[in-house]
Amino acid sequence: MIAALAGTRVRAQEAAPVPPVAARSQASVQVLASGLNHPWGLAFLPDGRFLVTERPGRLRVVEPGGRLNPPLAGLPRVAAGGQGGLLDVITDADFARNRRIFFCYSEPAAAGGGNSTALASATLAPDAPALQDVRVLFSQVPKVASRLHFGCRIVQAPDGNLFLTLGERFERKDDAQRLDNHLGKVVRLAPTGGAAAGNPLAGRAGALPEIWSWGHRNPQGAAWGPDGRLWLHEHGPQGGDEINRPEPGRNYGWPVITHGENYGGGKIGEGTAKAGMEQPLHYWVPSIAPSGMAFLTSDRYGAEWRGSLFLGSLKFARLHRLQLHEGRVVRDEYLLDGLGARIRDVRQGPDGWLYLLTDSPDGQLLRLRQ
Repeated sequence: MIAALAGTRVRAQEAAPVPPVAARSQASVQVLASGLNHPWGLAFLPDGRFLVTERPGRLRVVEPGGRLNPPLAGLPRVAAGGQGGLLDVITDADFARNRRIFFCYSEPAAAGGGNSTALASATLAPDAPALQDVRVLFSQVPKVASRLHFGCRIVQAPDGNLFLTLGERFERKDDAQRLDNHLGKVVRLAPTGGAAAGNPLAGRAGALPEIWSWGHRNPQGAAWGPDGRLWLHEHGPQGGDEINRPEPGRNYGWPVITHGENYGGGKIGEGTAKAGMEQPLHYWVPSIAPSGMAFLTSDRYGAEWRGSLFLGSLKFARLHRLQLHEGRVVRDEYLLDGLGARIRDVRQGPDGWLYLLTDSPDGQLLRLRQ
């Protein structure tokens, strides 16, 4: 067992969120590639090329000069529609040796309709036109007839195990509080599939062994922090977008507690706090609709930015830089306010620069400049 379960422990109420402010410094972008159809996830290949998912169900290798290679064949069936499709992608930490990638997507039911988030692995051979050794490692249960709230961000921990964020599919929000399903959960998986050893609910009657934490809504950004912990953000309803650091066996409250409200107004759940349910590290009111997430560990942008947490805002079409001190957000600064493009993904490349994907039928791959 990794850690004791939370029991009825409750954290102290966090202070009011730090209001976003316009950046004090100028930032610009360099367009590296265009013509991507709703790009969603970005990974880096050792030869300087990029691996990009397109939500309608295509995976492309993008050349350093911006040329889009034809979509790779060999993907499993994808339920593309609404918020669903081919979503996140990462390369294995040992990619240089094993050429393995992991990707998640909305998986259609084999029969009877519905869909859910799935995670697969594959081998990306140099210059091959198709993925090889494709294997589905995990399928969220149950399948739901919904086009919303897939979550679907992947983080590989230093031990090689995989964290996958899972939305509660909107209509099934109450299931985020149940342990007999994967809706509204973070799961921790072995890189070959199945629950990772030492998961907090292993052996607990009525609980699925893959579950790491629960009570999440729709986490669309996740990253491994410099503190050696998983960080994620998730969409609230109308207000109440959150940043959390999911700990094993902890309940993050949705939909019992939230700092948001129903669309059009009206209370959700029991309020903003309850014993046994975790408070967010940071939250936004009104919502910014966050997506993508990366810690800056390089000095490319100067000492002030090093250690900051960056994430995109789909709603306001800008980039947020969160300055942290002792694990708390002390400044929320936004950049690229005039970009006019929904930022879907944010990643730090091997070269230390930050890279962005814009969510559009003519989406772009951008490099952030200062």
